[in-house]
Amino acid sequence: MPPRRLARLRVRPRAGDRARGWLTAGPLRIACALGPAGVVRGKREGDRGTPAGTYRLLWAYWRPDRPRPPAGGVPSRPLRPDQGWCEDPASPRYNRPVRLPAADCTDRMWRDDHLYDLTFVLDQNFTRRAKGRGSAIFLHLARPGLTPTAGCVAIAAADMRRLAPRLARGCVIEIG
Repeated sequence: MPPRRLARLRVRPRAGDRARGWLTAGPLRIACALGPAGVVRGKREGDRGTPAGTYRLLWAYWRPDRPRPPAGGVPSRPLRPDQGWCEDPASPRYNRPVRLPAADCTDRMWRDDHLYDLTFVLDQNFTRRAKGRGSAIFLHLARPGLTPTAGCVAIAAADMRRLAPRLARGCVIEIG
């Protein structure tokens, strides 16, 4: 019998190290990387903090040139080599996926370092967007050693392989 799908993930900062935390998902407890400023309330573009709040996992991107990891019940889309994300608050495409090259894009999604091989887009400042309130907040793969992110939540690839297939459609992540 397959494990039940998880509808809620919880992320809490780790005591004594604000750039790391624990992601709890049902019976799983997973170490995670956060932004170097830790969990912040009142997210601002460029503050290097991970925004506190509860956010839906809108969809996942996966690299079609690499083994496809299952994303559970979360809708998934193949990532394109020309995929980027707009982080310019002055742009009308702020906090939206864009095709490269784009003058207003500062985050390239197609990466050599595997961080975005499987990436979940969080509904942080996406559905109800406000200029300068943060962009490109994802749940993605971590760098070796769980080094800090720019504000996302990141977990080891092995942990993502255990977690992703168990995620339910409509899953939310609670940070803080």
